[in-house]
Amino acid sequence: MSKSTRNTLRLISVIIVLALVLMELNVIPDLLNYKFWFMVAAYALALITYR
Repeated sequence: MSKSTRNTLRLISVIIVLALVLMELNVIPDLLNYKFWFMVAAYALALITYR
């Protein structure tokens, strides 16, 4: 996996986590009821890129 791909996937995972935190703080409305699975996906992306 190239470095640019890793950086892009890391950025996507960080954006997902930030959106979930803002949803928990009611800054932005809850868009989906799958918050847990989005957090799992963000963690999986982070795990893949840090190896």
